[in-house]
Amino acid sequence: MKQLVSILLFTSILFTATAQHQLVKLWETDTTLKVPESVFIDHKNSVLYVSNIDGQPWAKDGKGSIGKVGMDGKVITAEWITGLQAPKGMGMHKNHLYVADLNEVVVIDITKGAIVDRIVVDGAVTLNDISVEENGTVYVSDSRGRKVYSIENKKATVLLDTMQLKGPNGVLKHKGSLYILDAGSMYRMEKNGSLTKLADGMEASTDGVEHVTGGDYIVSTWIGVVYYVNADGTKQVLLDGREQKINSADIGYDAAKRIVYVPTFWRNSVVAYELK
Repeated sequence: MKQLVSILLFTSILFTATAQHQLVKLWETDTTLKVPESVFIDHKNSVLYVSNIDGQPWAKDGKGSIGKVGMDGKVITAEWITGLQAPKGMGMHKNHLYVADLNEVVVIDITKGAIVDRIVVDGAVTLNDISVEENGTVYVSDSRGRKVYSIENKKATVLLDTMQLKGPNGVLKHKGSLYILDAGSMYRMEKNGSLTKLADGMEASTDGVEHVTGGDYIVSTWIGVVYYVNADGTKQVLLDGREQKINSADIGYDAAKRIVYVPTFWRNSVVAYELK
C-alpha cells in the first residue's frame, strides 16, 4: 500500500511539474488597425490601447497613431491619437500614457485624448519597449542603440549600456526588478548593474514580456512564437504563427482574467487568447 501511495504521489508531482499550458482563442478584431505593434490594457477605463506603426517599422513618416479597442474586440477607433512616427511599446502612470516613438517618448493625456509632451532621449536610436514603475519612473529599451534608459522628471538617463546586449527589446519592471528580453534570452538586471540570464533558446526576435505568477512569464517574439517561461528557465511554445506568417509583437496580459492580447503586425489585427 505504501508503495502504491508513493507511486501515485510521484506521478502527481511529475504531472504537476510537466503540466502544459495552452492559449484558447476568444476573439480577433477586424483589420482596420494599421500595423499594430503593441497592446496596453487600461483597466480603469476598460479599454485596450494599440500602437499603430502604419508603415515601415522604423520610418519617420508621421503616419503612426494610437488606436482604441474595446474589451470585446470591437475597434472603437483605429486612430485615436495621431501625429506619431513608428510607435511601439506603451506604459501608463495615472492619466498619462507613455509611448516609445523612435528617439522620443510621447506622453498622452488619456482624459484629454491629446499629446501633452514629447520627451526626447538624447543619443537614442530606436526606442522600442516601455515599462512604467508605480512611482512613475519610465524604463525604455533602445534596440539598435543597445541600451536601456530610465526617465524621471522628464530626464532620461542611461541605465544599462553593455556589449552583452545584442538588441534589447521587451522590458518589464516587476516587484523592484527589471526584466529585459534580448535576442532570444531573458535577463534580470541586478542592483549592481549586472545581468542574470533566466532563460534562453527562444526565437531571436523576442519582443514582449509579461508576468503570469510566481517566477513564470509569457514572452512573445515578433516572428510569431509565444512562449510560457517557467521559473526554472524551461519554456513551452504556446503559439506558433511562423508557417502562416502571423506575427506576435508586443503582447498585453490581463493577469486577473488570464487573457493574452497579441498584436499581429502586418495582419492588422489584435487577437485575444485565454491562458489555460
